[in-house]
Amino acid sequence: MTRSLEDVLASRRMCRDFSPAPLTPAVVEPVLAAAFAGPRAGNTHGLHLVVLEGPETARYWDVTLPVERRATFRWPGLLRAPVLALLLVDPAAYVARYAEPDKARTGLGGSSSVWPVPYWFVDAGSAAMSVLLAAESAGLGALWFGPFGHESELLSALGVPEGMRAAGTLALGRRAVADEATSASARRGRPDPAAFVHRGGW
Repeated sequence: MTRSLEDVLASRRMCRDFSPAPLTPAVVEPVLAAAFAGPRAGNTHGLHLVVLEGPETARYWDVTLPVERRATFRWPGLLRAPVLALLLVDPAAYVARYAEPDKARTGLGGSSSVWPVPYWFVDAGSAAMSVLLAAESAGLGALWFGPFGHESELLSALGVPEGMRAAGTLALGRRAVADEATSASARRGRPDPAAFVHRGGW
């Protein structure tokens, strides 16, 4: 049964308690492909996914959550997620794209440091949301979270080329329980659009 966009948006929420059941390629591939359907500045091809499945996910957790910390980790069900997709951005690809003739007048083709807004991260946010919505539409649980202080070590462990940045990680899988406990952040609720939409100016 096809779900409306409004329904998918309303029901989407972060999942931190996964079933370890593997996902078939027929389920997971369209969800991952959604990352490349979102907008990208200059249609730059500068987003990449490093996908770890099943036992491979241990490579991620061994770097970002050492064994000695796992006994007290608040969300142990997160470690059961059968798929982890590290979303990477390539700032150099954006600089190179904006050095091309049709974009050169912007002045953004010289260096990543001249970009007033680092659009590789903006585009990564769009890609992540596309995956979250695709996962919800497919009946999957999903979580978008960051490696934070472990970025360099993680990129090295996964053989990522120099110059790439990790925008965040997408965990995908079946929800372990329908009534999963919510985080403190989720209990804040979603904002009332009427309070944050400013028409005609601030």
